[in-house]
Amino acid sequence: MFKKLAIILVAVIGVLLAVPTMWSGAARYFPSWIGPISLGLDLKGGAQLLLEVDTDVMFREKSLQLYDGARNALINRDKGVIRFSDLRNADGKISMVVRDAADVSKARGRLRSELGGGVDIDIKGDTITLSYSEAQRAEMVGDALSRSIEIVRRRIDALGTKEPSIQTQGGRYILVQLPGVDNPERIKELIGQTAKMTFHLVNENISSEQMASGRAPSGTEFLPLMENPSQIVPVYTHVEVSGESLTDSQADFSQNNMPVVTTVFDSSGARRFARLTTEHVGERFAIVLDGKVLSAPTIREPIPGGRGQISGGFTLQGAKDLAVLLRSGALPAPLRVIEERTVGAGLGADTIQAGKLGSAIGVLFVIVFMLLVYGLFGAIANVALLVNLAMIVGVTALFGATLTLPGIAGIALTLGMAVDANVLQFERIRDEIRTGSNTLRAVDAGFDRAFKTVIDANLTTLICSLVLFQFGAGPIRGFAVTLSIGVITTLFTCVALSRVMVDIYMSGKNKKIGFAKPKNSI
Repeated sequence: MFKKLAIILVAVIGVLLAVPTMWSGAARYFPSWIGPISLGLDLKGGAQLLLEVDTDVMFREKSLQLYDGARNALINRDKGVIRFSDLRNADGKISMVVRDAADVSKARGRLRSELGGGVDIDIKGDTITLSYSEAQRAEMVGDALSRSIEIVRRRIDALGTKEPSIQTQGGRYILVQLPGVDNPERIKELIGQTAKMTFHLVNENISSEQMASGRAPSGTEFLPLMENPSQIVPVYTHVEVSGESLTDSQADFSQNNMPVVTTVFDSSGARRFARLTTEHVGERFAIVLDGKVLSAPTIREPIPGGRGQISGGFTLQGAKDLAVLLRSGALPAPLRVIEERTVGAGLGADTIQAGKLGSAIGVLFVIVFMLLVYGLFGAIANVALLVNLAMIVGVTALFGATLTLPGIAGIALTLGMAVDANVLQFERIRDEIRTGSNTLRAVDAGFDRAFKTVIDANLTTLICSLVLFQFGAGPIRGFAVTLSIGVITTLFTCVALSRVMVDIYMSGKNKKIGFAKPKNSI
């Protein structure tokens, strides 16, 4: 008895989960975590952005890293300094002249071991030229694309946008679809920022004449202040602490009740930050974001523990946006919006109405068919079918999944499979009655013998839908989500709920079943 009550209770809860979707005014009667189902871009409308990964900027930064790597490899005092001259970086190629011809082979081996196998090394006389191989460049592009997608996803998710569709297109493009977003300007601004943050010491030895000339000495660069671009801050090019060491960032308020951004470094970054603030007390250091100085505070005392605070005249929203950018990580390459479209919800409304009409007609035909062929048991199957439909909608809404046009197709396919499972069970019962079994025994045998077949059929479908979800994207995933949920609810309603309703009708007695006759009857 307890088992039957539990099955009925689960069915009732599943139906209740679908009520906010079926009736828009019901949301106020339910807790906040139970809401209507989210509609996809094809049904609800929204914004669509096509972003291009700027690989040219990425390769320029990579060539600078190769430049520094080659220089450090040759002046490694632990392994012995190899003297060189005329170190250049031109068109992504690093070249140098080894002063002693006898050191050329040694320099090549040193560079190969320090820089790795992704770098091509070309030697002509005493000149060594370094460049990334085509395979390495292709790997860099693929890595930049995958990292950019993940970072864009984290930034959009942090804004509370429900179920965005983010996928690659054409090898260097990212397609972003945002259901229900009518004005994507703020999202575009967040997506487009590289959010590369670094910490530098400020060069206090720069004269006003040098500042006025705009020509920074070697090892120093003039960067504009973010809140006042006309004000220039001279900072050393050497990066003291990289933003890649950040593990968390949150918007908060300072002691003066002004919005600030707090930062937390990992263990390595915390050590570097502590050393920076310990060795340079009384000096200024600049917090640089995407080539602009956020702020340049004076180090009053050592800051151990890896926790810092960034102030820069932020608004509360500005502090929250910056925290999102820093928390999600820096983009490996800038992103450019090359196409923007706003999809209206008019087509989606027409599609929803057509889907409702088509589903209603289909369900009506199924209900009539089951009643004509199976009588009272057909009515039980129809109740299970309607409960199944409600549970699919309710569970999909509960998990926060988005319903798309392919998702509606998945629901339609699930309902067909659900009817098939009931037909299989009822035909087994019919076969048992034809062999002379009484109705009570026929019901038990019919459900038991059909159980394995129903499980096998639905399990194989579930495996296929999970594979589609894992390796598919966009519309394919929408189909896989509703199909997977539908398979599970079908097993519950057609195997468990149908059996409970039949048992309640039979009440342990050999009652008459109208859809089958014994084999020897006239």
